[in-house]
Amino acid sequence: MILRARIVLPITAPPVEDGAVLVSGDRILAVGAWTDLRADHTGPVHDLGDVVLLPGLVDAHCHLDFTHLAGQLAPPRSFPDWIKAILAAKNGWGFSEFAASWLDGARQLLKSGTTTVADIASVPELLDVCRGATPLRVWSFIEMTGVRSQRPPAGILAAAEELIRGLPTGRGGFGLSPHAPYSTTPGLLRLCGEAMRRDGRRVSSHVAESQAEFEMFMFRRGPMFEWLEPQRPMDDCGHGSPVRHLDRCGLLGARHLLAHVNYLWDGDARLLAERGASVVHCPQSHAYFRHHRFPRTDLAEAGVNLCLGTDSLASTRFAKGRPQELSLFDEMRVLAATDSQVSPDEILAMATVNGARALGLLGEVGAIAPGHKADLVAVPFSGDRSRATDAVVHHDGDVAAAWIDGIREGCGDRSGPAIPCPAA
Repeated sequence: MILRARIVLPITAPPVEDGAVLVSGDRILAVGAWTDLRADHTGPVHDLGDVVLLPGLVDAHCHLDFTHLAGQLAPPRSFPDWIKAILAAKNGWGFSEFAASWLDGARQLLKSGTTTVADIASVPELLDVCRGATPLRVWSFIEMTGVRSQRPPAGILAAAEELIRGLPTGRGGFGLSPHAPYSTTPGLLRLCGEAMRRDGRRVSSHVAESQAEFEMFMFRRGPMFEWLEPQRPMDDCGHGSPVRHLDRCGLLGARHLLAHVNYLWDGDARLLAERGASVVHCPQSHAYFRHHRFPRTDLAEAGVNLCLGTDSLASTRFAKGRPQELSLFDEMRVLAATDSQVSPDEILAMATVNGARALGLLGEVGAIAPGHKADLVAVPFSGDRSRATDAVVHHDGDVAAAWIDGIREGCGDRSGPAIPCPAA
């Protein structure tokens, strides 16, 4: 089929006015001007009208199973207070509540243009049921902690690997998520680093998310240090930043996605770039906690691959009258509003091709180019080509259409297997 659009935005090439994309099966065969593709190829034509056609968005950090915690947790006085609050909220849920939350989050992402998501699986029992119920490309990162349980690190990792081996891959894949430096032991971090290098595992961790975490590792002080001192050995603190701690444990590398990274010490950005790690910024979560300014410029100038994520609705502020839903477009708009030095092109790359790079999916998703998967979304737009990227970054609401593997998707309007849609 040929998809015709007012503007085709390939991401890795200039915008094409009155453009078209040729799709065969689940792959893109060609992209270019409508007149050229129509002259050279036959097949059904779908004229999408006044839209920008762009690659499906890549959400590089999400917690789908927290979706129904939206609005339930007030912004805390300290980050440890929020951790305590979310642990208490989760303790009141069972399988059905987590499953409904996960599925609703997947539905929200799909209708707002995300086609690939890196999800932190804190309730891995959901995955056998939920992953097959959504057309999204889901990369499930199995969350591991171990501080409270004091289980041997080798046993924690072995259980995660056994779980992964027992699950079908589907459209996505699996990775490991040693949760954060403060909630894991150095032994578990080292084992995950070895698995990353030996087996090619992708790893995702929350790193330097809060000032409290930064102070705990840098200076052995602050509310997180005081809260955790009775619960875990603290001899890994006082030796440098959280980023340096991960490097000492051998965990930093090109297959590592570091979520947040809001607090850096001298040389941290350069070290992340040298190791080839990716950093995932979550603008709405960042605003919710009132963190210091995100060090995007330092990271970008060092050459770090920067991505965007939605995090979860448990750490997002909302304006009255607006639906509380996961959307990378919301994250892009917040980033544009809070960072005057970042361009629309950079923001859109963070939400597409950079996320693909972080997940090892370059050449598969994140751009419109021959050989890539036919993961596409259409955003309403009737303006000039020069304004297309900015218009996409500031888009508010659902997309006009979405395709994954060349199949038009949507909750209640799709030709593939249906995603369960929670009742209104």
